Amino acid sequence: MRDMDTAPRLTPRLDLVGIVVSDMAASLAFYRRLGLDVPAGAETAPHVEAALPGGLRVAWDTEETVRSFDPSWRRPEGGTRIELAFRCATPADVDAVYEELVGAGHGGHLKPWDAVWGQRYAVVRDPDGNGVSLFADAPADAS
Repeated sequence: MRDMDTAPRLTPRLDLVGIVVSDMAASLAFYRRLGLDVPAGAETAPHVEAALPGGLRVAWDTEETVRSFDPSWRRPEGGTRIELAFRCATPADVDAVYEELVGAGHGGHLKPWDAVWGQRYAVVRDPDGNGVSLFADAPADAS
């Protein structure tokens, strides 16, 4: 029997963020606009992955795929519980990316504003209604 006090600890490492989607093509188009390197021709696949700098991955699964291994899965109602946040290079980029996404028909949730915590911040909705934050650090001389 292993002594739990002396056994090496197994530390999980965050490796993948999964998103369940109702329309794979629409979701992939949205995240491509945010710069993710999504494989070409993946729009009809039931599962798609994209590697991010640093080794983290993002994956998209259709609702049908999730139900294939979890028949009890149901689409959430009344808001989201997790949000992806994309760092922009400058505060002006936050505004530009927000306007580009909203102009492409994606829902704007919170228009860009100067947050009290020192960032330019905005939130858009992906095709499944998930909040996606856009942010950039405010210039050091901004007070």
